[in-house]
Amino acid sequence: MKKKLTAIVCTAAIGLATSTPTFASSDPEPAVVAADVVIMRPLLFASTVAGSALFVVCLPFAALSKSVKSTAHALVVAPAQATFTRALGDFDYYEAPQKTETAAAILHAV
Repeated sequence: MKKKLTAIVCTAAIGLATSTPTFASSDPEPAVVAADVVIMRPLLFASTVAGSALFVVCLPFAALSKSVKSTAHALVVAPAQATFTRALGDFDYYEAPQKTETAAAILHAV
């Protein structure tokens, strides 16, 4: 009896841990998907390319200020994710900006 209960609990735990949550949502309208494909994806791809070029230019300064990761995320990763990983017609991809310390807060702490 104990083995059977353990097997059921383990199976349930694995099943719940690996399941993907689903949310009730409707399919986007065809006009929104078309506008996304024709207008937004090319613009986001261009911003990814421009951000990559700007990142290469800014890299020495970002390395000096030890902010390479946040600079790369802002200039390359975020536009690339918006271009390549979000669903067509899904414009709820905005990620809240990370909290960063201002120069005044850093100087005040010193």
